[in-house]
Amino acid sequence: MTYEQGMKADDAKRLKELEKENQRLKKIVADQALDIDMLKEVAEGKY
Repeated sequence: MTYEQGMKADDAKRLKELEKENQRLKKIVADQALDIDMLKEVAEGKY
C-alpha cells in the first residue's frame, strides 16, 4: 500500500507539491554548502 492510497486526492497533490519544494530546498542547501567549502579553500590559499 502506497502512502497515496489512503489519502484524498487533494492531500496527495499537496504532498507531491511539498516533496517537490523539499527537493528544491535541499538543492539550494547543497549548493550553498559547496559555495562555503569553496570559499574556505580560497581563504586558506588553496587556489
